[in-house]
Amino acid sequence: MSELNLGLAEPAAPAFQPEQLQKQEIKLSPVMAQYLEMKKEYGDALLFFRLGDFYELFFDDAVTAAKALDIVLTRRGKNEGNDIPMCGVPAHAYESYLARLIQKGFKVAVCEQLEDPAAAKKRGAKGPLKRDVVRVVTPGTITEENMLEARQSNFLIAVSPVTNQQIGIAIIELSTGSFLVEQTDLTGLAGVLSRLNPAEIIIPDRLITEPSLYEHLNQWKRKLSPLPLARFDYENGKLRLETAYQVKTIDAFGNFSQAEIRAAGTLIDYIQITQKAALRLIDRPRQIKPQSIMTIDAPTRRSLELHLTQSGQRQGSLMDTIDRTVTAAGSRLLSMQLAAPLLQLEAIQERQDNVTYFVNSGDDRHFIRDMLKQTPDMERALSRLNMMRGSPRDLACLRDGLTMAMQIRQTFTELGLSAGLTKHVQRLGHHTDLTDKLTRALADELPFYTRDGGFIAEGYHGDLDTYRYLRDNAKDHIAQLQADYIARTGINSLKIKHNNIIGYHIDITPSHANKVPEDFIHRQTLASSLRYSTPELAELERKITVAAQQVMELELQIFANLVSDIQLVTDDILRCCRALAALDVASALAELAQTQGYCCPTVDQSLTFQIAGGFHPVVASLLKERGETTFVANGCHMDDAAKLFLITGPNMAGKSTYLRQNALMAILAQLGSYVPAQKAHIGIVDRIFSRVGASDDLASGRSTFMVEMVETAAILHQATDRSFVILDEIGRGTATFDGLSIAWAVTEHIAQHNNCRTLFATHYHELTQLQDKIPTLKCLTMRIKEWEGKVIFMHEVIEGAADKSYGIHVAALAGLPGSVIQRATGILASLEAERSELTIPATPVVAPTTVSQLERDLLALDIDSLSPREALDRLYELKRRIA
Repeated sequence: MSELNLGLAEPAAPAFQPEQLQKQEIKLSPVMAQYLEMKKEYGDALLFFRLGDFYELFFDDAVTAAKALDIVLTRRGKNEGNDIPMCGVPAHAYESYLARLIQKGFKVAVCEQLEDPAAAKKRGAKGPLKRDVVRVVTPGTITEENMLEARQSNFLIAVSPVTNQQIGIAIIELSTGSFLVEQTDLTGLAGVLSRLNPAEIIIPDRLITEPSLYEHLNQWKRKLSPLPLARFDYENGKLRLETAYQVKTIDAFGNFSQAEIRAAGTLIDYIQITQKAALRLIDRPRQIKPQSIMTIDAPTRRSLELHLTQSGQRQGSLMDTIDRTVTAAGSRLLSMQLAAPLLQLEAIQERQDNVTYFVNSGDDRHFIRDMLKQTPDMERALSRLNMMRGSPRDLACLRDGLTMAMQIRQTFTELGLSAGLTKHVQRLGHHTDLTDKLTRALADELPFYTRDGGFIAEGYHGDLDTYRYLRDNAKDHIAQLQADYIARTGINSLKIKHNNIIGYHIDITPSHANKVPEDFIHRQTLASSLRYSTPELAELERKITVAAQQVMELELQIFANLVSDIQLVTDDILRCCRALAALDVASALAELAQTQGYCCPTVDQSLTFQIAGGFHPVVASLLKERGETTFVANGCHMDDAAKLFLITGPNMAGKSTYLRQNALMAILAQLGSYVPAQKAHIGIVDRIFSRVGASDDLASGRSTFMVEMVETAAILHQATDRSFVILDEIGRGTATFDGLSIAWAVTEHIAQHNNCRTLFATHYHELTQLQDKIPTLKCLTMRIKEWEGKVIFMHEVIEGAADKSYGIHVAALAGLPGSVIQRATGILASLEAERSELTIPATPVVAPTTVSQLERDLLALDIDSLSPREALDRLYELKRRIA
């Protein structure tokens, strides 16, 4: 376990090292020695050490936890004359403290008492009670409801070592059982991490020092859990997967690469080690096929504000705007679909058809949404139950959710649904036996924890009812037996009493000694009383004494049996959960389309991008909520003859909004949604690039201009003829002529080499000259009105070019002093007079070229790293593709 190295996050690495104490040969109490043994194995985690009703932390763990949790730091015993720091949290409420530590990046090893003091005393044990770590809680392995965001996934991922220039990535959502694998190259890693936004990243320790990955991993360093490279062994990984799923070969699940198997095997191993349990819920690994989803890099995701705004808030993002789901599982699914739009036309059209059905059938849409609102989060309840962390409320969650699923299935089975919806409805399944059993077994009022008891209904289990009656009616039983003895002996003063020494006994005054029956067993003689027992009283005492214990043991056994029943049909329940989520997403997107005026786009394999009456979904929604001016809709009409649009016009006129709204059209269309427009025809986009806005990256030593150039370089190197690019103000971060030269050359390169659909907003009006030199370039501008010396922004895109930028007008709107505005106007006139003499060199007319995928793959080969055999194999492969 020591080589697991559970954490790299800075706050999760306490300075205390048990070895330091051991070298000093310090004599500690047995309990503290036991603590040190546990701590030695889990040095990178805070150790929650169970002592009675508390989890205690000692030494530097205590100092660290007390500060992080803002709790009292006290002491327990001494070490070489110095107090041993200690803090603790109540065991019954530890989860809230645990959640706070996990949120701050710590990992926590939970060490439980494995026997109670009474049992240890009976076996004559010496030394401390048996204890062991039962679980290591890490950010990527939490399943507790109060520690998770209900509508967000919590991904744990593993990144494999580099194999043939490829990296394998394994992805598990432990709280739902989802298991995915995929492969990418070094340049694609940052985009994958950005798409997944994982809670924890398991990575080979050597990969952290890889220079080419430093920049990609730097922003994720607080989430990295490095492991020794040996733990990513291919053969061991393959064996772990085959053992976990009890198959002879992992090939049964797909044609996985070595890199993918390395990552997946390590991930399974990590979960088994930290969770100390067999994997019962993890779904079979599903492969994300290469080039099956749209590529969106990290800067583009930030720029387009898909899931979070640039200030890090969900409110105001695209996800926040389009999310009309009514279940947590539906929201998580929609978020995943938004993060990874599809490239396969059939899959896109199937999702569209599902949405279209609910758009056209409002009654069915309202009905299913009302039913889904009553459906709890079964996915996460199922995970907790399979991980043996479930509660009675999780059982009720499955009972209610499966009952609702069967009602939905019954209602929709006979309707003329789309093929996709029919598939989802069928997957809801039949669960009558299980739901009936859970209905009979569970009480009306359920506690949060099994330890609280009282969750099994009366009448479900005969012995349980008997013990409950004994436990709850002990006084009545004693009173009845006492009345029977009084009637039998004629001693009206006879009492049945209890004390801690001899337990229940019959108390009789000495004056009635001659009336005591022969079967009464003498226990004790006092001056004022004689004490007796009977076999009947002894048996009743035994039953009363053990009744409470028996009630708890029987309830826990019944609970375990119900969980076992659920485990037998886990796959069926998972299919049902995911079908419900898919139905929620389809009906939610239909609700969005109906209420916001979205249209169903035509999506095909062409390179067309035709939008009529398009609007930005987030901005339009905000305007509508505020009751402000209606959003001005704009079209975008690209085809083979015109696919590079140069957009000029003043700031604040809406250029950036126009750029972004068109990029969002492609994303929404390819996740299967309707789009915010009157009409849309979108040829499938393989990659979206957005270079909009300016920001520096001081942590990496990059200026604003350097960041701009790095992002632009990525576009020029990676964009294909099927990509969609939006650019705003390339070259504005440097000297005017430098910037103009760069923007000019970038425009030419995009037209001549990338040949992709591009919207390029700029204040360099000189670039409009390119319209005469590049056949596919078209000039657009933002329409404005000038009235009484003021500029009115119409937010309308029209053909043509702006003759000036109106920057001084915007400065005046911002409140710059009038004297500054007046002086700036004079300077501008002088500069424009000089600039009119500027001569731009002629643009070489080069026919647009399309770089094929074959050529890109060839250029990407690192020939020096290939063995002769590998080089020959690649050559044969390329030849086969040409043929």
